[in-house]
Amino acid sequence: MKTYGRCSVSEFLGDWIVYRNLVPVDSGLPSLAELGPRVGLAPGVVPRKIEMIHSQVMVELLKHARAIDAPGAAIERLLYLGDTRSSDGMCFTNLCQAGGWPGLAFIGAEKDEAARIEILEQETGTLYLANRWAALHEFDEYCAANGFPVDESTVVIVDIDKTALGARGRNDHVINRARVEAVRLTVGEMLGECFDAAAFQHAYDTLNQVAYHGLTADNQDYLAYICLMLGSGLYVLDSIVADVQAGGMDSFQRFIDDVESRSAELPADLQDIHAGIYANVMQGDPTPFKAFRTNEFRTTVARMGNLPDDAPVDALLQDEIVLTQELREIAIKWKAQGAFLFGLSDKPDEASLPSPEGEAEGLLPIHRAQTHAVGV
Repeated sequence: MKTYGRCSVSEFLGDWIVYRNLVPVDSGLPSLAELGPRVGLAPGVVPRKIEMIHSQVMVELLKHARAIDAPGAAIERLLYLGDTRSSDGMCFTNLCQAGGWPGLAFIGAEKDEAARIEILEQETGTLYLANRWAALHEFDEYCAANGFPVDESTVVIVDIDKTALGARGRNDHVINRARVEAVRLTVGEMLGECFDAAAFQHAYDTLNQVAYHGLTADNQDYLAYICLMLGSGLYVLDSIVADVQAGGMDSFQRFIDDVESRSAELPADLQDIHAGIYANVMQGDPTPFKAFRTNEFRTTVARMGNLPDDAPVDALLQDEIVLTQELREIAIKWKAQGAFLFGLSDKPDEASLPSPEGEAEGLLPIHRAQTHAVGV
């Protein structure tokens, strides 16, 4: 592999992108509040990426965006670039169904095994599974050979987190490190002198596993909050583990409700922090721990373009969140052919866009931050 200079996701996407809250970065696009009623979405609800109604909202948004970008050019087919067969595969299938479009999806993840491609024909769209990101070039050839033109009638959905940036299996561990650092930084700031770094890491590593998804819902906001409550001394990790294994502590809602009933036992400052997070949870906010996500944004952009241009490729892959060069090349090629490219990310908006304070400091959104492009 080699380095291909510095660039950003906006090089081929511009501001055509939505993050978890489905709020278009481009202010000229309709809001979720405008689009939701068209597909029967209840007011105030933000659907997740794998839900059909999320895709129904996205289809409305894509049609509107395409009409602005190229008036008169209707979307007739869908390409999808992602990194996870479960969530990206489901989102792709839902988009094809919601839009009534034929589709092809490339799902990549670099693996230490012989190069392999698996093609899965589905009733709605085809999955092209590859264990090399370099296979994106073969995927382009596959599209052409199978009567799937990539032109002005094609919309290309580009997943951002661990696909365009920090490619899974190649560079995604740097994204993970930034997230863990943000949890540690947030919990440490809130606990002050009471913060035990070793105890925090043990609790985080223990609960950040599939066996505890019933409690954490695989939601980093929830996990960060649980680690905060453990650090406060209100709970003991062994007791939480035992309760989960016994089936008693079977959801995050049950955990935070229990904290609410005992909140008077918390120090005054943590009572206020809990109250804010609890209110967000009760309002259905999927990212209720705002301070954590703000820190995650900072720890993420701090790892983008942070190494010198002459840094070895291995060092870039180890310590910097890099852009996937193979995807960059294909995206630019398809855009030149007339395809409409749109970015979709399940990463929280608060972890992807600078706060007003961060913007005043000159910090850029994740998709506009310059970093090195690395690829084969």
